[in-house]
Amino acid sequence: MKFSAQQIATLLQGTIEGNTEVAVSRLSKIEEGDSESLSFLSNPKYEQHLYDSKAAIVIVNASQVLDPQRTVSPTLIRVKDAYQAFAELLKIYEQMRFDRSGREEYSFVHDSAQLGEGYYVGAFAYIGSQTVLGENVKIYPQVYVGDNVRIGDNCTIYPGAKIYHDCVLGDNVTVHAGSVVGSDGFGFAPQEDGSYKKIPQIGNVVIEDGVEIGSNTTVDRATLGQTVLRRGVKLDNLVQIAHNVEVGENTVVAAQTGISGSTKIGENVILGGQVGIVGHISIAKGTQVQAQSGINRSINEENKKWAGTPAFPYQGELRSQVLYAKLPELEKRIAELERRLREK
Repeated sequence: MKFSAQQIATLLQGTIEGNTEVAVSRLSKIEEGDSESLSFLSNPKYEQHLYDSKAAIVIVNASQVLDPQRTVSPTLIRVKDAYQAFAELLKIYEQMRFDRSGREEYSFVHDSAQLGEGYYVGAFAYIGSQTVLGENVKIYPQVYVGDNVRIGDNCTIYPGAKIYHDCVLGDNVTVHAGSVVGSDGFGFAPQEDGSYKKIPQIGNVVIEDGVEIGSNTTVDRATLGQTVLRRGVKLDNLVQIAHNVEVGENTVVAAQTGISGSTKIGENVILGGQVGIVGHISIAKGTQVQAQSGINRSINEENKKWAGTPAFPYQGELRSQVLYAKLPELEKRIAELERRLREK
């Protein structure tokens, strides 16, 4: 399917410089464009590619100033924010490309399950009893959705994901391939003989609107009550959220981070990759934690940066790293001073 510059400009509320009828059928990076592709320019570092690009259409910022000594071949569409406009096009392109509906063969849907309008259930998917799917929910092949699950409108569950019983997903939630929502929390009671007895995990997981969960991420169900991902949370691939954790609105968590049980994460928190957080603590809103840091106590000050293991305020940790690098030289100087003292 092709779209003209005029159609795209109308969609993005942009203005055209060049051929309004030129049409494109795919998206590309600006340096890899061709006569059938559309690209964008928002970062000034890539401006040189604008004059060399073979793309048919390039989306640019309205404020973009062209070099009068150089020629621009692509048709330009000027918008307020080229990056945001291109992101919107990517979203539309993805929706069109993966638009599916109906139920494929070899899937199982329990008779008591309710499926909203515009649903898609892929082959070898399983939907349990008393489960309710909202409108335009996409369940891809080999997905398991357990009993009494609630999934809101416009949700997408990608291949191989598992949603255990009693879990609740809001609207516009995305769960990527291989992720598990609602598996048992890590609850075991030590016994006198040194063994461990499993504590039944009878709570659930509640995921609010607009949450996205990356591939092979796990969100454990609560022992009692709920594990909660608040509105707008974004989890990367390979993240572990333990039982009874609460993650605040619009918090983002990078890959290989683990959050231990019953910890409360505030809103707008940023956790870098491989961050480890102990259980039963709280993290203040606006906190930013550098990759590979370890949080072993509550953070109560809002909007602060932290780094290191155990984590310290960011600037102090940077100064400490400078000192660490100097330790071998300091050791040599101390040894030399001790030698001189002995010789006196």
